[in-house]
Amino acid sequence: MRLMGRTFAVGVAAMLALAACGGSDKTSAPSSDGAAAGGGLEKTTLVVGTIPVPDIAPLQVAIDRGFFKEEGLDIKPEVVAGGAVGIQKLLGGSIDLTLGAYIGTFLAQEKGAGKFKYVADSYGAAPGAFVIMVKKDSPIKSAADLKGKKIAVNTVRNVSQFTAEVQMKVAGVTATQDQFVEKNYPDMPAALENGQVDAAAMVEPFITVESKAGGRIISDEMAGPTQDLPVAGWLTTESVANKYPNTMAAFQRALGKAQELVANDRKIVEEVLPNYTKIDAPTAAVIALGSYPTSLSETRLQRVAALMKEYGYLKTDLDVKSMIIAPPAS
Repeated sequence: MRLMGRTFAVGVAAMLALAACGGSDKTSAPSSDGAAAGGGLEKTTLVVGTIPVPDIAPLQVAIDRGFFKEEGLDIKPEVVAGGAVGIQKLLGGSIDLTLGAYIGTFLAQEKGAGKFKYVADSYGAAPGAFVIMVKKDSPIKSAADLKGKKIAVNTVRNVSQFTAEVQMKVAGVTATQDQFVEKNYPDMPAALENGQVDAAAMVEPFITVESKAGGRIISDEMAGPTQDLPVAGWLTTESVANKYPNTMAAFQRALGKAQELVANDRKIVEEVLPNYTKIDAPTAAVIALGSYPTSLSETRLQRVAALMKEYGYLKTDLDVKSMIIAPPAS
């Protein structure tokens, strides 16, 4: 979930630099086919930033099953290195929408990197999908043993670090920033084995890989205060949303159909994962998946912002409602 490999700390700095040089969310999006009259689509081609992870399964399903075509949309997926890179491309105007973790986007919004609008939810927490692991012979037994230990996260101050801090606090341990070490997910098993880190905040399919090597799960990151936490959704800039309202509504309708399908049938996700990720069919059948919410809930997203403020990630009471595009009328 892998918004992960997603260099947010570097990404925010780059976004702020871009904004200072004149880049902003006022930049028009690419691939415009011209405004359509009478409530039609303002543009029919959308370039969408994607990441080859389970989070975007509904988008791939909507493409494969022709839901976007039914709405008159041509979706051009563009693989980005991570959520922060996707946001940079949004601000630069080279893509129209992207997958973005709520934590990273909320931080970017508060820092003034741009004004963002979420079009649809995509992925949420579920048991076993985000965990802290140690190697099989580690003396660490639980989150309470992580005081002063080095913990690998894909990107500092992102979903994995944030939820690790929450679980440590629940266990009576106060985390410090210098405990967290950036490692790409594929590198985490080796980092555990050679002692570079004491624990690793991992996601699938790497949880399954490490488990097969004897690794142990010591904490589910999505439990207690973070249970069912919203993780990622599809966003654009405020200027693009205002310029293409009918197009955004069409995107919402098409994606909503796919979201309903995958939310109710895991087999659909298992079938599509090998088509756009490096997860093979046998692994897709056994990995722990997150949830696929079927609505973009202000209440759910406000919970993320409130928890971020409680842990010092946000300094203000972020107005999440202003960042949501309401779904089209049925």
